Amino acid sequence: MTVLQVADLSFGYGADRLFQGITFSLEQGQRAALVAPNGAGKSTLLRLVARELTPDTGSVVIRKGIRFAYFRQSHELAAQGTVLDAFLSGFSEVLELRHALTAAQHAAASGSEADLARLSDLTDRYHIAGGDDLERRVEIIAAHLGFSPADMDRPVSSLSGGERGRLQLGVVLAIEPDLLLLDEPTNHLDIETITWLEKHLAGLGGALLCVSHDRAFLDAVCPHTFELGQRSFRAYPLKYSDYAVAREEDLARERELAERQEAFVAKTEDFIRRNIAGQKTKQAQSRRKMLEKLETIDRPEDVWATAERVRFRFAPAPRSGDIVLDARGLGASRGGRTLFSGVDMLLRRGDRVGIVGPNGTGKSTLLKLLAGAGAPEDAGDVRRGTNLCQGYFDQHLGSLDPSRTAVEEIRSVRADMNVDATRQYLSRFRFYGDDALRKVQGFSGGERSRLALGKLLLEPRNLLFLDEPTNHLDIPAAEILEEALAGFEGTVLLVSHDRRFLEAVTTRVVAVREGRVDIYPGGFRDYRDNLEKLAAEAEEAERAREEGERAKGARGARKTASAPPPREEPKAEAADRGAKASGRAVRRSGATMPPPDDAGAGDAAARRRAFESDKAAARAAERKRKRVKELEAEIAAGESRLAEMREALKQDPGGDWAKLAAAAREEQALAKRVDAAMAEWMALSEELGASATAGGEA
Repeated sequence: MTVLQVADLSFGYGADRLFQGITFSLEQGQRAALVAPNGAGKSTLLRLVARELTPDTGSVVIRKGIRFAYFRQSHELAAQGTVLDAFLSGFSEVLELRHALTAAQHAAASGSEADLARLSDLTDRYHIAGGDDLERRVEIIAAHLGFSPADMDRPVSSLSGGERGRLQLGVVLAIEPDLLLLDEPTNHLDIETITWLEKHLAGLGGALLCVSHDRAFLDAVCPHTFELGQRSFRAYPLKYSDYAVAREEDLARERELAERQEAFVAKTEDFIRRNIAGQKTKQAQSRRKMLEKLETIDRPEDVWATAERVRFRFAPAPRSGDIVLDARGLGASRGGRTLFSGVDMLLRRGDRVGIVGPNGTGKSTLLKLLAGAGAPEDAGDVRRGTNLCQGYFDQHLGSLDPSRTAVEEIRSVRADMNVDATRQYLSRFRFYGDDALRKVQGFSGGERSRLALGKLLLEPRNLLFLDEPTNHLDIPAAEILEEALAGFEGTVLLVSHDRRFLEAVTTRVVAVREGRVDIYPGGFRDYRDNLEKLAAEAEEAERAREEGERAKGARGARKTASAPPPREEPKAEAADRGAKASGRAVRRSGATMPPPDDAGAGDAAARRRAFESDKAAARAAERKRKRVKELEAEIAAGESRLAEMREALKQDPGGDWAKLAAAAREEQALAKRVDAAMAEWMALSEELGASATAGGEA
């Protein structure tokens, strides 16, 4: 069932065209990532879909009767009411009933019969409206987003910017919409919350269109990827990592087609010039007509080309000593709560340390202590090595003055650079033309981050402290920064929630959690694998404990059932005693058990249920094996056909470029179908392999 249909959509501001001819649809249950560099119009497209903006041309059709929700980057929430009111704001009837019920509870304290009757009536109506179930669902979502039960009564006006962002995300998730638009949902979320959000979104039955710069998040949530360009829109049935590979292949193939046509046109035009007035005039005229009818193949739009021009290069710096920092007994408290204490840490030259942990545990505080910028009341001592040149990147971008232009910001660090040299330097960070003369207060988050990094790299550094450096960077800029840091010869300490960034950069991990600081010798991948192993072991131990309790209860029930018959008694007395014995057995086992006389029947029923369950699992596995064989045949046939089509595309088109372009589109469509079949085959093969392993262990 199609829930969203976008047709021939175009939008721009004055003469500046953001995009044009955008056409796509979303089916129920389809989850798609919308990707493009900063400034390409991703948020604008979401606003058009949400009907907050009117397109210049085209249409947006949302299926009637569906629930719709939109999470904005701007975190627009009403300042009135409590956190719980905000969570319930998508359910006006329930929220009104809850307020009326609260008022009725206060009024019922009078004890009047009318007030008590009204309280009873509103309580029943609240239950019938599903208020209790909704509150439980909201409490679960709120807990995962970092809101405690006590927070639910806090006024929304008292929340910080990060808390407002998490609250708005919870509001749209509570609705359980049929169509959900998410604009950078992972901002202000820690790694644990992002992991929960991935699982939550994967379990939703509605359609999802998501904008994010978190590559790991996109891979986990969105099996489809939409690429937004100024004059193109590409749709791939692939997760982001696979899309990034497939698009490069497509671009190379399309560039080759365009270049071949350009060469053909140039050769034909040369023939026309040489022969239009000679003996081959008719041939020249014929070829001119052919060129006039020729459908031009444009060079493909590479939407990431400009974004990839960012160049993060570190100025040459002197070599530091081998021991960079020696921290002893570090500790910090904020608001009467101890964040950590007794932390010892030794950093050597070349270490790239990632500091991770839930929000509010003190990651940024620890980074500041190590950088020598802690509060006076903080504990501990940091001995610094020799020949250090340090730089600090603040996630709040406090190093930037909003009243200055980009040129003035750079010259505040390097006054020896003239305006032309400064503008040339800023072009390395994608500030072109008049952008360098704009005031910082008008910059987007991504532009501010690039400018702050540009200031940081102006001077020689051999020790870097980076607090959420990728927060506002688009994907290419984050990847270029990764490469620069991976090749950095100095020492790096960074705080980040970007898992791909941490995997690419870190050589050690410091985990801050619940007042503890643990140091892991490997990189982030090793740290994550260790956490997953511990979680799996804990889950297995819990499962074994539950199974042991069930087995113990079953043995107790069987012992009761097989006890020798009592002395002969009147039937009524025997029945009464049997009922009491059965009740005791139930209470001891913690499960509902049949009376002793039916124990054999109960075991038989359990065996039948187990047999039926095994049969169902076997049938499901057989269906998967059958589908795997079908996919293997489909992939083999598709790859064979692709080889033929690609060979045909290399041949001279003989001037029939329209036919060639159609063949190229057909080849691209088949390639995407083969990729989708391959992805399905890999997923099913992994499931069958896991089932076989579990069966062998059992």
